Amino acid sequence: MKFETRAIHVGQEPERTTGAVVVPIYQTSTYAQRSPGDHLGHEYSRTSNPTRDALQTCLASLEGANHGMAFSSGMGAISTILTIFKSGDHVISTDDVYGGTFRVFDKIFKEFGMSFSFVDTSDIRALESAVRPETRMVWVESPTNPLLRITDIRKVADLCRSRGLLLAVDNTFMSPALQRPLELGADMVVHSTTKYIGGHSDVVGGFVGTNNPDLHERIKFRQNAVGAVPGPFDAWLTLRGIKTLPLRMAAHESNARHLAQFLSSHPFVQEVIYPGLPSHPGHAVQKTQASGFGGMIGMRVRGGLEAARRVCSSTKLFFLAESLGGVESLIEHPAIMTHASVPKEQREARGITDNLVRLSVGVENREDLQADLEQALQLSQRDGSSR
Repeated sequence: MKFETRAIHVGQEPERTTGAVVVPIYQTSTYAQRSPGDHLGHEYSRTSNPTRDALQTCLASLEGANHGMAFSSGMGAISTILTIFKSGDHVISTDDVYGGTFRVFDKIFKEFGMSFSFVDTSDIRALESAVRPETRMVWVESPTNPLLRITDIRKVADLCRSRGLLLAVDNTFMSPALQRPLELGADMVVHSTTKYIGGHSDVVGGFVGTNNPDLHERIKFRQNAVGAVPGPFDAWLTLRGIKTLPLRMAAHESNARHLAQFLSSHPFVQEVIYPGLPSHPGHAVQKTQASGFGGMIGMRVRGGLEAARRVCSSTKLFFLAESLGGVESLIEHPAIMTHASVPKEQREARGITDNLVRLSVGVENREDLQADLEQALQLSQRDGSSR
């Protein structure tokens, strides 16, 4: 079956008792057993639930994974992965990484004796030089959050394989509709399903997929033991969102391409960051490893921090909010919002400047979105701060 068909059908066969074509919400915490230890496949909903099973099966299929595990949030998924390591282990991470990922690496798991190095994973030599004898995993975001840098996943996978390292790729910004890291050699693919996979800003969740049976068993054990699992209603909402994933991703990307081109020639915009632009340094690599460029745009506004604040506060259709990937467009200021947990000197060194604004382009009419950005940019310069 093709991707669009699998998004609707895999794991979602009609329910046997009634023939319901939509997977039921099995809103139960426990299951009756015929005799001690003799159950019908489920014992307790932290361990397994039929609605969650359907979600895991469908998402695994879309990512080309033999095994899939759903979590209560993207951070729940990431934190559970980290529990497979021990004190003294070292992880190399993309430096331009989501602020929540940086926070759990740097503020939580460091306290348990793990160490982390943050490097530009698009530079294979820099990555290779960061490997230590105690290195156990490389963590990649591509595109990164918020600067949309592109890492050659195949090259990193080859390096990890030669050094005996695990490779995990956060695929949140692309979704499996546009990029499938396991097919490029990654050991694990990770998602905040809150974003494009759920797609409607109404549910929080996470996912890990793998083709490695040993890795699956280790993470599955911890999924149950640690307990960061989604409830059945959250699993059902996410599964409903998946049905339209390929349609939505096409609309997100079409709108983002249009707006990136519009912003590139705008006098009040200093720089546009979008992998779909030929000027983007990762454009050529992205074309070889993905079928699209996504719906996220970064822009640096002329006029510094205050101009960026005014843009973020002046849009009408782009809601000022954290998160991304929903049908509605969102705008945010990374240095103040999503990446505030990254120390200022580190933010600036990585290019997360005070005039950087991040756009999550929704599926509204592109002319309406363009007009909204235009009026906000005009307002941003009213006090003559343009330079």
